[in-house]
Amino acid sequence: MIKLYTAPTPNGHKASVALEELALPYEVQAIDLGQGVQKQPWFLELNPNGRIPVIVDQGADNFAVFESGAILIYLAEKAGALLPSDTRARSRVLQWLMFQMGGVGPMMGQANVFLRYAPEKIPYAIERYQKESLRLLTVLDQQLRKSEFLAGDYSIADIANFCWARTASWSGLEIEQLLGLKRWIDQISERPAVIRGLAIPAPIGGEKLSKTEIEATGRKLVE
Repeated sequence: MIKLYTAPTPNGHKASVALEELALPYEVQAIDLGQGVQKQPWFLELNPNGRIPVIVDQGADNFAVFESGAILIYLAEKAGALLPSDTRARSRVLQWLMFQMGGVGPMMGQANVFLRYAPEKIPYAIERYQKESLRLLTVLDQQLRKSEFLAGDYSIADIANFCWARTASWSGLEIEQLLGLKRWIDQISERPAVIRGLAIPAPIGGEKLSKTEIEATGRKLVE
């Protein structure tokens, strides 16, 4: 059993979508970021960086994994899916995964900070991070105009980039002209496992998953 410590963010959703796609048994503990739970000593024992998501593989001596990209690789290798074993095919998936980890996520995250949360609006910073975020999404678009998915078959690279790209409007980005990207986002959004994964966890204080919804996926939701 995998225990997932998470919150409803793009990085959090990468882990829950992957768990659903891979059909690995797991339980969820929602982390209230607003209350700083991720900075509590018990959580820092799992992730010294104090960020979600974190998984603990209870069937492997409670082995903890932090960093969303590392979690995706661990889960894919554990399940033997969504990450090819062939050296070149594996490398292609990892290249696009690193593209998200090193570029799309950090740039869109900074765009969000300066657009949504900074106490002072700094036009230069907003423009700088929005422009770079859109450039990176355009790179994805160019790839997706040539192929159905980023690295051949559907993989953890698609999960990682999708969970961020789908939130482009929250970063103030207009992507209607990126037809390859839009097609891909719409296609992945319709996958049943993705729909389930994006509902994990329910927002703190918000609507909770019903008992039927929880039982339908064979998992347990821990509050």
